[in-house]
This record gives sequence, structure tokens and C-alpha cells, in this order.
Amino acid sequence: MKKSPTEEDPSGLTAFGLFQREKRSLFGEILDWMLTPLLLLWPLSLALTWLVAQGIAGKPFDRALEHNLQAIMQFVEVRQDRVKFTLNGQAREVLRADDSDLVYYQVRGLRGEHIVGESDFPSPPDNTPALVGRIMLRDDVIRGDGVRVAYTWMQFSSESDKLVLVQVGETLSKRSTLATEIIKGVMVPQFVILPLAVLLVWLALVRGIRPLNELEQRIRARKPDDLSPLDESFVPEEVAPLVASINDLLNRLKASLTTQKRFLADAAHQLKTPLAGLRMQADMAQRETRPAEIHRSLQLIARSSVRATHTVNQLLALARAETTGRTLPTEIIDLAHIVTEVVQDSVPRAMDKQIDLGYDGPSEVPPECLMDGNPTLLSELVRNLVDNAIHYTPNGGVVTARVLVDPFSGVQILQVEDTGPGIPENERELVLQPFYRALGTNVDGSGLGLAIVHEIAQQHGAALKMEDAHPGRHPPGLRVGVRFPNRNRPPAE
Repeated sequence: MKKSPTEEDPSGLTAFGLFQREKRSLFGEILDWMLTPLLLLWPLSLALTWLVAQGIAGKPFDRALEHNLQAIMQFVEVRQDRVKFTLNGQAREVLRADDSDLVYYQVRGLRGEHIVGESDFPSPPDNTPALVGRIMLRDDVIRGDGVRVAYTWMQFSSESDKLVLVQVGETLSKRSTLATEIIKGVMVPQFVILPLAVLLVWLALVRGIRPLNELEQRIRARKPDDLSPLDESFVPEEVAPLVASINDLLNRLKASLTTQKRFLADAAHQLKTPLAGLRMQADMAQRETRPAEIHRSLQLIARSSVRATHTVNQLLALARAETTGRTLPTEIIDLAHIVTEVVQDSVPRAMDKQIDLGYDGPSEVPPECLMDGNPTLLSELVRNLVDNAIHYTPNGGVVTARVLVDPFSGVQILQVEDTGPGIPENERELVLQPFYRALGTNVDGSGLGLAIVHEIAQQHGAALKMEDAHPGRHPPGLRVGVRFPNRNRPPAE
């Protein structure tokens, strides 16, 4: 049984990007990108705040330490090349009066000997320059405790390069206590603000994503046959392109369904006539007793069945061209080879009507002009053009299939012309629609041939053109040309 999101992730850790979701969630991803950096930056903020607090807490104590150093320096003097240090009791009590920290001091003589104070007081680093009168600060360790040290060198004679080192050190208890108080004052409010910020972000996302939920409800509430466009006026600007794309899809789906409905209605109408004729001729044959009339009825039945079969085949060909043309496999094909095969297959039918059927063109297309296409659909295209020409050309007429190749551009043109009645110029767009037949031809037909040709030509990026084969003559005939671009040669720069 499929688990609900709560059952799959009871801890809610998925929302923070710690585990991979089985299904992407826009809400979850936005929450990830907003909260994950916040949660990662918070410890970094804590560390930086601690460092800043240490610096802030150390400044007043450093000044106090410098003041103590200056106080000790007042008790240092040199007599007869000897360093004297006399610290009265009151000054000593001031140095020892701190309850939180220990204060250490040391005075070293002109030769670096210990004069007074802690003998184990560490010396300044070797690389520290001896700057007379300048108070310097450093961190050090005395008896295992970290201390802050203020130190300086004193010079009592300009003629002597010997210096007196005075140092005062203080443990870091007060500094740590003050830094801790500062960090508490800064971070404790953040512990309250952070959950509040997370809550506000979550509420803002819920509010911001509400239009998507409303759009989903509006789509779900629609009836199955409602393909009207969605209202774009109530959606956010960022969602408007998505709604526009859905509307475009709905319009195309509506047009496709309308075309299918019209196609089915027209197909039913076209099949109704031959089937009704079959039933009528069968009823008449059953009532007739004369052999000649029965034979005539059987001939009409055969003719109606041929017409119905032809209509069904044409319907299947059109459906195949419309629905599967773009998904059928393609290959490099020779258009001249396809045309000659179709012409050879159509010779018996042309001979039945005493029509001169011929082919004009190369026996094979040059290799550089071979094109990429679907051989089945292209054979259907050529066969429909040749069948239409034979069908509408009167007995004794001429039908010619022609292939023209431009070796420079690689363009190929298929032409099929006849000596039939032709198609008036104002009807040449109409005959490309399924089941439309030109008026005045007095020839039975399904009205699907040119519609199939037009659809297959579009599938291959070809252009279809109709014109009079013999202008000025009567009948003018018809020339149908299909211009195929070179689909293998790269476009010129």
C-alpha cells in the first residue's frame, strides 16, 4: 500500500533537503532553498558573533591592563646602573584586589636579570622588536592558565642601549564572562526569532502557492467536454506562461477533436452510400427471377463493394498519415525509384482505360540529392496522385509522372499531370480537405486522395502546388507538383 507523505517522512527532514524525495515538490524545493541556507548560516553566525564578542569584551580590560602597567612603571628607577623597584603596599593591594582574575607582574633589569615579580613569567617572543615606551599586548600562558599580557621596555639613559622590561599579565576569567554575556544577549533572541522566521516563511509559501492550488481546483472542477481556455486574469505573472501553454494545448486539442468528429461524420456519410446501394441491389436481386437482371444486380453489388473498399482504404491511409507520420521511421530514399515503382504498378489500370501512362525523369536520383523520408508514406503520396490522374482522365488520355532534380540546391520536384477536366482555381484549396470533390467532374470518388497527398507532403516539409497542365486547352488538365527540400544538405551560411 502506498504511504502518505506523513507516513513516509514523519520527521519532516525531507523538507530540509536531508533526504531525497520520490516525487519533486515545488513547495518543498522552495522551502529547501530558503530554510537550508538559513539553518547552515546560523552556526556560522554564532561563531562570528563569539569572535566579535571576544574582541568587544577584551578592549576595556586591555585598557585596564595597560593602566596597571603604567602604574608599575612609575615604581621602576635606575641608580648607579642598578634597577630599583619599590612597590608600596597600597599599590600592591590594587594589583591583587581582583576577585575573578589573577594579576602577575615582572620587572627585568638592564642585563635581563629578574628584579621583582614572578620569576617564571614568560619572555616576549624573540621576533618582537624592543620599542621603548610603546605598550604591546600578547596572549600567553602562566602556570597553565591563559593570560593577557601587557609589556614594554624602559630606557633610562640615551647613551646606553640597555633596557628594562616591565610586564603585567592577567587571567581571562572576566573577559570570558563578559563575552559569554554578550553572546547570550545576542543569540538568545535568535533562538526565538529563528522558529518564528521558519513559521513566517512557511506561511508566506502557503500564501504564495495558493493560486496554484486554486488553479488546480478550477481545472479539476471542469467537465470532461469543457475545452474552453482558462482565465488568465486571476493567476500570478509567473504562472501566466503555464496557463497560456495549457490554453494553447486546449485550443489544439479542441481543433483536433473537432477535426476527428468531422472526419468520423464524413466517413460515416461516405460509407453509408455504398452500403445502402449494396443492400438495395441485394434486395432487388432476391426479388428478380430473370437471370439477366440478377446478373446486372450482382455487377452493381460488386461495383458498390469496390467503391466501399476503396473508401475504407483511403480513410485508413489518411488516418495513418495524420496520426503516425511523424513517428514512423525514416531512411534515405530515392524518389525516382519510388515513382517508377508506382507507375509500373498502375500500368494495368491505365491500360483498362486506354490511357498513355508514362514516367519522365532520371532512373535514379544523384547521391548528393537523396532525401530523408518515410518510404511507405511517400509511396502512398505518389500512388494517390497517379490514381487520381487515371481516375479523372477520360479514356484515351495521357498521364505523366515526372521527377525534376536540381543538383545545385538538392531540391526535388514530383509532378503528375493529366489531360482530365482539371480543378478550377477557386476550388484548389477546398479539394485538400477530406471528402471534398470538385463539381462538374461526373466521376465517382471518395474525395480523400488530395487530402492524403497534402498531409503526407506536410509531414515531409514539402510544398504542394496545383495548376493547369495545358492552359488554353479544353479540357485544361491538371498538374500537381510537390516540391521537396534537400533535407540532408546543411543550410548555407
